[in-house]
Amino acid sequence: MPNDLSCWKCGAALASLSLPLRRLDVCPQCRAELHVCKLCVDHDVRVAKHCREPTAEEVRDKERANFCDHFKPRAGAYTPKDQGAVDAARAELERLFGRK
Repeated sequence: MPNDLSCWKCGAALASLSLPLRRLDVCPQCRAELHVCKLCVDHDVRVAKHCREPTAEEVRDKERANFCDHFKPRAGAYTPKDQGAVDAARAELERLFGRK
C-alpha cells in the first residue's frame, strides 16, 4: 500500500512515516497520536463499538493510541470542517457587529 495517508486530525501528509505505523507514532504537524481508531480501516460510527472488526476489544477513546492488533491505517481518515458553514457564520457576525 502506498503511503498516501494523512493525519486523521489535521490532514497533514504522513508520507514521511514508514509503514506499519508504530503505536507511538505521531503526526509531524499537529503531534496527534496515529495508532488510533479514527485512522483505522475498521472505524465506523454506524456499528457497535464503532468498529467493524467483531473480534476487536473495545477501545473507549478513539483518539488515543491503543494496542489493537487489528489496526490498519486508512487513507481519507481526515474529515475537514465544513468551511462553508464557518464562512457563513463569520459573514453573519461581521454583518451584526461590523467589520473591524
